[in-house]
Amino acid sequence: MPSTSRYNSDTEKPKDLPFLILDETSKSFPKFNTTGRSLIIKFKLPGQEREPMTYLKECITELTNYLMDDVPDRDLVGVRIRNTENLQDKVLRISFTRRDQMKPDLIWAVLSQVIQRNARFGLTDRLEVHLDHVIIPVGNGKSAEKNERAITRCIEQY
Repeated sequence: MPSTSRYNSDTEKPKDLPFLILDETSKSFPKFNTTGRSLIIKFKLPGQEREPMTYLKECITELTNYLMDDVPDRDLVGVRIRNTENLQDKVLRISFTRRDQMKPDLIWAVLSQVIQRNARFGLTDRLEVHLDHVIIPVGNGKSAEKNERAITRCIEQY
């Protein structure tokens, strides 16, 4: 199981994101056309003039865009979000759906329900965000070269 880390304490993290990436790892399972990407993040504090819920929605939009920047629209993605500071919270899960249907509004709708039920959720809590990505094969599994040779043989027979 190859595992890679995009960011650690020695490398430069993007500065324009509304959240801090404390750790990021990625695992690939080629036999199953699957990759997993895991981040531990902490949201930056909003300015005093910003409403916290609006700011959090913008953060979720940026997080969704960041997670799915390399995922084609036809592939399947699933998301899990866990609060690492409050272990009594349940893991937020969004089941596998096509990437083009996984919009920030969908994640926000599920997350906002959890926030409303949980009075202990803090904007500065550390969150573990995990993205599962299943690559959907394209075509019928044969290479173009094999198909071309088969067509050529059929033409030569007639």
